[in-house]
Amino acid sequence: MTATAKVLLYSDDRVVREQVRLALGKRVASDLPEIEVFDTATQAAVIKALESSSYDLCILDGEAVPAGGMGVAKQLKDEIPHCPLILLLVARPQDAWLAAWSGAEAIVGYPLDPVRLPEVVADLLRHAGVAAEA
Repeated sequence: MTATAKVLLYSDDRVVREQVRLALGKRVASDLPEIEVFDTATQAAVIKALESSSYDLCILDGEAVPAGGMGVAKQLKDEIPHCPLILLLVARPQDAWLAAWSGAEAIVGYPLDPVRLPEVVADLLRHAGVAAEA
């Protein structure tokens, strides 16, 4: 059981980070704990965050520059022991194969759907074994 679900969010674009935060709100499902989102804007910040703390989920912007979320996801899966589940935000549905190559467990397309994004996050958190306190 966990008091909060920790989500690491990576995008170089503060507007994207704000859109994700607004779509997720404080709780993505009634059977899950409140979520706490930690913003990062660089690849180095993602690595540092994962090396210094544990997270239940990473949301990575596939359109981020200079390091796109797909490449960052691949690096995390290859180099971070016990890497959390990864959700990639992608501009084109055709990039699903590349997202699979990166090791991401799920993708959500742009423009961000404020209904679909929390549903996918909730499914991933359940899969990660996150549960609300009884």
